[in-house]
Amino acid sequence: MRLYRFGDSGTAVRDIQDRLSALGYPCSTDPRSEYGEITQSAVVSFQRRRGLPADGIVGPETWRAIYEAGFRLGDRLLYLRRPMLRGDDVAELQRRLNSLGFDAGKVDGILGPNTLRALVDFQQNRRMAEDGIAGPRTLAELHQVARATQKTGREAIREREWLRGLPASVVGARVFLDPACRDSDEADRTWQAAAATALALQQEGAIPLLSRSADTALPERIRAQRANRLGAALIVSFQLPYAETASVFFFASSMSRSEAGAMLAAAVADRLGLPWEGRAHPILKETRAPAVVVATDDMSQEVGQAIAEAIGGFFASAQTEVDDPRPHGSGLSGLI
Repeated sequence: MRLYRFGDSGTAVRDIQDRLSALGYPCSTDPRSEYGEITQSAVVSFQRRRGLPADGIVGPETWRAIYEAGFRLGDRLLYLRRPMLRGDDVAELQRRLNSLGFDAGKVDGILGPNTLRALVDFQQNRRMAEDGIAGPRTLAELHQVARATQKTGREAIREREWLRGLPASVVGARVFLDPACRDSDEADRTWQAAAATALALQQEGAIPLLSRSADTALPERIRAQRANRLGAALIVSFQLPYAETASVFFFASSMSRSEAGAMLAAAVADRLGLPWEGRAHPILKETRAPAVVVATDDMSQEVGQAIAEAIGGFFASAQTEVDDPRPHGSGLSGLI
């Protein structure tokens, strides 16, 4: 799709305004179908709330987030299909299933095989028809059980178990390194840092996996799928900050956060002298393993080596830190 920004006009802009207004981001003081200052401000507020780069431009990721945010649990039947259903209603279904101990995986708003298995397990547990469809009866039962039972989400428990089982050394670990490539400048600069990290990790006995070659450019969602397919233990993406402040990001949304991702982000941020925050970039949202995005203008070999050192330190201390009762910081700026 094309990008929509300040100064644009037309029916697509009107659709954006209508959808934002319905979500609680009013654009009514701008002329209908005119992308003015109020519409731009509404887009920025929405992007911040959803953990997206707050550039005020409606591109593919922002449009997808606006569309998905329009669904509430119960608005439609939820079931596994191709392409997979996406939306806030799916995320709420995942959150509720996880809180009841039925492992739907990451609360990412994507109805995939893990969510289907959790849904069928719930239906079986409640002696309902095991059709894998979240319709009115299943949702009513889910709501009734959830009112009586509230637990820590299954996804959080799984991540803590993963952290406790992490070896004290990076030797043998499959680390997925993702040099972003939104333009040629970013592709060249992030490749330098990612290559330096790969070399340093290899020297420590890890197995670095690069998301692309030096002369190719793949969409972020495709690179995320590659990380899942290769069974990476963790993911580090290298990106230029563009509209964001230089930071280290981990996955967080209004419904969920990755505890392991937050710990990895804190370790990398501490080594680089950067802040760390929750975001919902595709590489964070759509990968199964803990992931971070290092967004900085400094993509030098020294930074790449420092990231490798931070990863090694993370492996060495993860088991201790996951059981440390002291808070590790919220890292949820702009999401709550």
